[in-house]
Amino acid sequence: MSTATLGDASPSLSPMLARLAEERATGALLRDHGTLYLLDGQVVHAESPAAPGLDVLLADRLPREGWQEAFDRAGPYGRVGRFLVDSGRLADGELELAHLGALFDAAYFALAPGSGPTRFRHGVAHWLGPVRPVSARLVARECLRRRELLDTLWPYPDTDSSPVVREDLDAPAPVTRRQRDVLDLADGTRTPPDIARALGRPAFHTLIDVRRLAAAGAVTTPREETGPAPVAVPRWVADVSQDPDIALLRRLRNALEAL
Repeated sequence: MSTATLGDASPSLSPMLARLAEERATGALLRDHGTLYLLDGQVVHAESPAAPGLDVLLADRLPREGWQEAFDRAGPYGRVGRFLVDSGRLADGELELAHLGALFDAAYFALAPGSGPTRFRHGVAHWLGPVRPVSARLVARECLRRRELLDTLWPYPDTDSSPVVREDLDAPAPVTRRQRDVLDLADGTRTPPDIARALGRPAFHTLIDVRRLAAAGAVTTPREETGPAPVAVPRWVADVSQDPDIALLRRLRNALEAL
């Protein structure tokens, strides 16, 4: 891959990540919302307080005691992932898929706009060890794709980090089983990342569910100030349901009249 290609991958996302990839750097890229671990310029792991870790995503397959044993025996050598596979606790492909999901999930938050200053600690390695390295270009491209997808569903990113509360609609729109699980935890105190962690799901998948529910009027973000909630353009109505119910149209009409 040419230097120009890497440099053009994500100038607005993280110029430092592109430069470190060009230099084939090894270490930890630290930002306020998360950390990316690099090995020879490739991303080998990512962590974020907003994204459930591998231990949460694999809780049904590997109890906490199994993680602790793996960390105690292989953590100092940076080979926890290899230990889990070699000891038969996880299949190779199973770990790889879960790891990629956790990596992209955490990277989305770590590389979010306004994530504060960026620092790099040379030589720092993660205790999991390499599982499936991913190019920095691919990580940046996927983060941008996810951001664009969320904006098409509901263009108000504050929904991602604020507590969400379920709305009681006169005629609620149909929801999927996954969305129903999210609604059951939307109590006005939990943020989408909190809900994801409680459900043992990737945070980004939960953001999709929450934004779709917000577009349908099924959840809102509690606000201190009074006034109408943000209103999206009508293009999302067809995405929520091919036959939008009267309550949804009434909410849209009232909000537009208030504006």
